[in-house]
Amino acid sequence: MKTPGGSDAAKRRAGEHAAEVVTDGDVVGLGTGSTAAHAIRALGRAVDDGLDVRGVATSYASRDLAREVGIPVVGLDSVERIDVAIDGADQVDDGLALIKGGGAAHAREKVVDSAADRFVVVVDPSKETPELDRPVPVEILPDARATVRRALRDLGGTPTLRTAERKDGPVVTDNGNLVLDADFGTVAEPRALATDLATIPGVVEHGLFVGLADEVHVGGADGVRVRTANPE
Repeated sequence: MKTPGGSDAAKRRAGEHAAEVVTDGDVVGLGTGSTAAHAIRALGRAVDDGLDVRGVATSYASRDLAREVGIPVVGLDSVERIDVAIDGADQVDDGLALIKGGGAAHAREKVVDSAADRFVVVVDPSKETPELDRPVPVEILPDARATVRRALRDLGGTPTLRTAERKDGPVVTDNGNLVLDADFGTVAEPRALATDLATIPGVVEHGLFVGLADEVHVGGADGVRVRTANPE
C-alpha cells in the first residue's frame, strides 16, 4: 500500500535537508521509502566527502541502499544509542502524529525511530493533513489473522489483508508476518487508538507513531519548511 502523491523534487529537498542535521560521529537510523532514500543518498555523498557515521537500517531495502552508497551499516544491538533517525511518513497531522507502514516496514521503523535521541520526519506536502484518515497498517502474526480481524472490527475498523503486487498472495514483511490495513475513517484520537491496537494479542506493531516525531521537514517547490513538536 504505497502512498501516492508528491513530486520527487519535493521529496529530494526534504530528504537532503534532513541529512544536513547529521554530524560527524553520529549513529543514524535509516528510514524506508522514497523520501528517506533521498536522505540516505545524501548521507552517502557526505561519507564520500569524509563524514564519519554509522547507519542502523529499518529494512532490507534501506540497508541495501546504504551499503550501495557507502554508509557503514551496523545492527541496533551493536550500538549504545542512535543520535538521529530520518524516516518518512504516509501522513502527518497537525500534532505531528504519523501514519507509517506503506512499505510494511513500520515495526522495525518504530523500534529504531523511538530509540533515537532525535527523530526527523521527511515528507512532501501531500502527506500533511489536519487529522489522520488513512488506513492504519497493522503487522500481525500469520496465525492470528482471524482473531485480529475481529478485534479491529470491534474497535470500529475495517481491516483488509494487504496483497502483494506482481505476485499472488499477501505481502510478507521483513519479519515474516502479514499486514492488515485497518480503515478507521478519521482518527480523532491517535494516542487512544494506538493504545488499543497495541493491546490486541497477535499484533506485532501498528503504524500509528504518536509523540515520537521531534520535527518534520516538508519539501516544497521553493525549499523546505520545518515543523517542530510543541512542548507539553
